Amino acid sequence: MGMPKTSSDDAQQLPEIKNRADFQLAAVQAHDIANHGFSVSIFAALLLLCALIANTFSLNPIWVAFFCNNAAALILFGTGLRSAYDVAEWRRKKAGLAGMRLGKPAQWLIAFVTSPWSQRETEGPDLIERWTGSAFFAGRSLLLRIGANPLRVAGLSMFACLIVYTGWTLKADSAAIGTPFLVVIAACLAFAFLLLVTERRLAATDAAEWPEARAISQLARVPIFVLVLSCFCLFLSARGSGLPIKLLAALGGFVALVGLEFLFRAIASMFRPQNDSREPTLIATSLVAGTLQWPPQLLVGIQSELRTKHGIDLRQIWAFSFIRKTAPAIILGTLLLGWLLSGVREIPMTGRGVYERFGKAEGILHSGLHIGLPWPFGRVIAIENGSVHELATSISTNGNGEPLADAEGLAPESANRLWDASHISEKSQVIASGTGGEQSFQIVNMDVRFVYRIGLSDQAAMKAAYRVADLPALIESTANRVLVHDFARRTLNDVLSEGRLSLAGDIASTVQKSMDELNSGVEILAVVIEAIHPPAGAANAFHGVQAAEISAETLVARERGAAAEQTNEAQLNASLRQDDAIAKAREGIAASEVAKLRFQAEQSAFHEAGQAFLTEEYFNQLAMGLSHSKALVIDHRIGGSITPTLDLRSMMLPVDPNTNAEPNTPYQSEETGR
Repeated sequence: MGMPKTSSDDAQQLPEIKNRADFQLAAVQAHDIANHGFSVSIFAALLLLCALIANTFSLNPIWVAFFCNNAAALILFGTGLRSAYDVAEWRRKKAGLAGMRLGKPAQWLIAFVTSPWSQRETEGPDLIERWTGSAFFAGRSLLLRIGANPLRVAGLSMFACLIVYTGWTLKADSAAIGTPFLVVIAACLAFAFLLLVTERRLAATDAAEWPEARAISQLARVPIFVLVLSCFCLFLSARGSGLPIKLLAALGGFVALVGLEFLFRAIASMFRPQNDSREPTLIATSLVAGTLQWPPQLLVGIQSELRTKHGIDLRQIWAFSFIRKTAPAIILGTLLLGWLLSGVREIPMTGRGVYERFGKAEGILHSGLHIGLPWPFGRVIAIENGSVHELATSISTNGNGEPLADAEGLAPESANRLWDASHISEKSQVIASGTGGEQSFQIVNMDVRFVYRIGLSDQAAMKAAYRVADLPALIESTANRVLVHDFARRTLNDVLSEGRLSLAGDIASTVQKSMDELNSGVEILAVVIEAIHPPAGAANAFHGVQAAEISAETLVARERGAAAEQTNEAQLNASLRQDDAIAKAREGIAASEVAKLRFQAEQSAFHEAGQAFLTEEYFNQLAMGLSHSKALVIDHRIGGSITPTLDLRSMMLPVDPNTNAEPNTPYQSEETGR
């Protein structure tokens, strides 16, 4: 039942297809698209080859960006042509028209590309070929399910975005345009003219004859726009402007936007059902490429889409009409106000500026807000105000200095001041010396730094702004010349000894005099001599001299310390002995005074008490003598008729006297009982 229905539908559609102009011209359109695609592919391949050569030989990055952006734009245009070719081929087959043969170069290129994939007869497929065939059939089934056109558009758009990313940069020097590159630029402009002719022919084509012609013409404006503007950027870069590399980066971003739009459209078309009986649609269309026309038709297309599909007519909304009418005046007023505000300048606290009116210097502007004529009738040249700089005579001033070292890490190599190390900040000078009583020359490495600033006066600022193009280079060249002349009249011993103290002052005064003669407006604040290294032959000798001097100073300091220690020790001993003698003398005098006072007291007591004092003193001395002895004393005055009386209150327990010990009597004349 299905087959007769299909046949009847085809029979009904056949007269309609024959009467439509787009189906009748499908063969011619496919042939034209194939020829244009062949030429675009060849030129894109040449641009990619030029980009590879420029990257291999490390040319200016602006050339790599130039070739990559144009190649990516042509690849996207070729993607649109390939998508339109599929639509034209489907119409040709449905119309039953015979295909037109391509030119010999195109046929040769297609045969060369497809030759590795051509089928070859073999005796029998092996295991690898069977696995390859299985993978091929699986990929073919997936390709039939998704569609070849979406995959092709997605792959080419991703490839174009990758090319743009490879050549995208924001740092480049001024490009030197020679004869070979002039030929390349001329070829790009000629090809852009051919694309412009094709675009104009496609734009003039009737939509009934070729519905995709308008979309292809809009897409052709992308490589034309990129080619022409890229060549203009190269001419600007040859004149030392820094804007071209940024403009090329913006062009690369524009091409990448078109590629991303192609990628999203291809991914969205993968989810559509694939049906060979339905007319395919053109996938490679771009709203971003549609903005390259005047007046822009993007809003008009959106408005017509909303009116036809959703019934919303934006023309009936008063707000949009008012915005459309007043937008030009508002935009022009804003631009005019911004241009007038360009005459307001702000000078920072650490700067000043030279104000020019119609190219003539009017005066110096100090910190604050200043109002003048807008650009380009008035401008301000920025000048430093008191900023101090340091310049080493052997370091290039291109800004590529040594990176900052970590505070917690190791010290940088430039901090190494040993004589056996080479330093980038050192400069070699030829200096006179004597060898074996004869005059000769030696090479001395030194690190001399100049601290300078632009003078604080208005006259110095004027001189620095108009008389000097490269201030660090001028100071460096002048300082090198002064150093050569100054060291030519000095000797090695003079530089490495006491003459080093006056060396910095002489160099500073000479350089300042030269700067004043050149009207540079520079003020040399100081000349710092970081290090002066002797020549290689004298390095060891100077090491030995310094080591001997250090050893001698160490020995002298050590002996002085020992002498001071002995002197202090002798003074301490003498002071101790003197204090001991004084103390003993005072003790003897005090003891004699005490004995004198006791004698006087005893003599006075004897005069007053007589025998009683003597007896009392006798007993005191006896008690003192017998205080540590075991003795029993019995008074001889106790008779037989008198009962002995013992006072037991002051006695201890009865203790028998030691009869073996001999009595210890202070006086032998007294009689004692035993």
